[in-house]
This record gives sequence, structure tokens and C-alpha cells, in this order.
Amino acid sequence: RTKELWVDEVEANQGQVKVHGILSNTHRQASRVILSFDFPFYGHPQRHITIATGGFIFMGEVVHRMLTATQYIAPLMANFNPSYSRNSTIKYFDNGMVFVVQWDKVYLEGKEEMGSFTFQAALHSDGRIVFGYKEIPMPILKISATQHPVKAGLSDAFMIFNSSPDVPETRRRIIYEYHRAELDTSKVTSMSAVEFTPLPSDQRLSNPVGDKHPCTHPTLHIPKEAGTEDPYRVQWWWGEENVFLK
Repeated sequence: RTKELWVDEVEANQGQVKVHGILSNTHRQASRVILSFDFPFYGHPQRHITIATGGFIFMGEVVHRMLTATQYIAPLMANFNPSYSRNSTIKYFDNGMVFVVQWDKVYLEGKEEMGSFTFQAALHSDGRIVFGYKEIPMPILKISATQHPVKAGLSDAFMIFNSSPDVPETRRRIIYEYHRAELDTSKVTSMSAVEFTPLPSDQRLSNPVGDKHPCTHPTLHIPKEAGTEDPYRVQWWWGEENVFLK
């Protein structure tokens, strides 16, 4: 099952596979990429995503300094430095049905002697998200989070704007994280995979983006300000989480 979930770029159309030249030769950087299809992330169709060298995809519309905090798809968020080796690359491809990002032979900053990591995140047009792990040379629990967060999973948030009490004419941006799905990183090993499957639509709710972007009944308590910002954003819930080990 793990082999079925891993997307082999060798078998893909080579014209569709792109090596990101900037991200493959730098550290702690991120770059915006446009998808060829609408990917339903927590019920919202998105085409603009941000790939980061640190093993995750930022899904927020507004890029800020705290990309690792929330609104991410993270197969393995850690302090990776692709610029360490010429063999390290960040590549991606898009065939209209799935968008895949692969962190290929990347090393941890300051822990290069531990070996290289190869893993990927696949975003399917039907809303499924698959994390594939090909080479994980050390236990994730032993990776230090001192210089960079270490985690794997999904997170989303919504944003509101409040006027500052001191300067009424200015607006302060507040980000509320309302859902996070964290993986048990002890199960992230070489030749393993995780598949997130969205729950089917709840017919009792009005789905603003159509049936192909399923949502379910909200079960979280969130600040009441959310109702004025985007009530549909919270009507999405990730369903089944499958872990396939070697």
C-alpha cells in the first residue's frame, strides 16, 4: 500500500517535473507556486501555495514571519538546509489531478552526519493529502526543535482584522488556529506513508463551493468573531487518517 501512495517522479512526465532552483540552493526560504487545479483545503478551493525548504507547504493567503505556526501541510517540518549538498533538491510537478512536492536528499542543518531525508506531499484534486516517506535516516523524536519547529500534520486558521485601541485608524491582523491534525512522529519511518481523506459532504449544511469540496458539521468551539470573517471555513473536517507502515 505504501508503494501505491508514493508518487514516483521517474514515472511521471519528465516535462512536468520541475526542480526549484532557488529553494534547492538556499536555507529557510519559501516560494509561491500556482496549481493547475483548485485544491480543496478545509473546504476552500486554493490555487496559490507556498513551498518552504523546511519540509512543509504554507497554505495561507497572507505570507508572514510565522509560517511554521499554522495553515500548513507538513509531511516533516524541520530545519532542512538544501544548500548543503548539490544532490539536495526540492522538486514538484502537477498533472492536473495531483500536485506533488518532494524534498529530495535534504539534510538537517548542523546534523548532516545523520544522513539525507527524502519525502513528499501529494495534494490530490479530490481533497486527499498523502505524505510519503522514502528515506528517514533517524527517529523524528531525536530531531532538535531548538532552532526550528519539528512536526508533521495539517493545520488551518482564519484571519480577522481589529482596530488597534491606541491607533484606531490602523488595523491589527489576528490569526486564529481552529484545527490541527498532528501525526505520531514515532511512526514516520523509511518506506511509510500517511493518507488523509476528507469526510463526505453533510447535506444538512449549505456548501458554498459545491459537492466536490466536501465539508462536515463543525464540531469546534471558536471565537465568535469567526462568524463575521468566514463561517464556511470552519465547516470542514479532515476525516480518516490512515498510516501505512512498511
